[in-house]
Amino acid sequence: MSLKIIKILVHASTWFAPVLVPLIVWLLTQEQNLKRLSLQALVFHFVIWLLVSISLFFSYFLIGIPFLIIFGLIGFIGPIIGIIRALQDRRFDYPIIGSFIR
Repeated sequence: MSLKIIKILVHASTWFAPVLVPLIVWLLTQEQNLKRLSLQALVFHFVIWLLVSISLFFSYFLIGIPFLIIFGLIGFIGPIIGIIRALQDRRFDYPIIGSFIR
């Protein structure tokens, strides 16, 4: 399987297996860029899940609704940009997470 297809699968896993696919790729690959990308995706999925959960809790008090919308959009748009960059063979780092995982 080509690296481009694997990168697309890692990004698209947001909608069907957000933990499983990046974890399997991270464990099985020897390619450093793919390893870095899958670890970023894995951490990104956990962070977005946590932020959306916290925002959902605070939505009961109305202050979490704007954050719920913002984090939901980030969680949806980030992987789409990653897929587009993978199709163009360009590097993509997830927002915020990419600066910590090198």
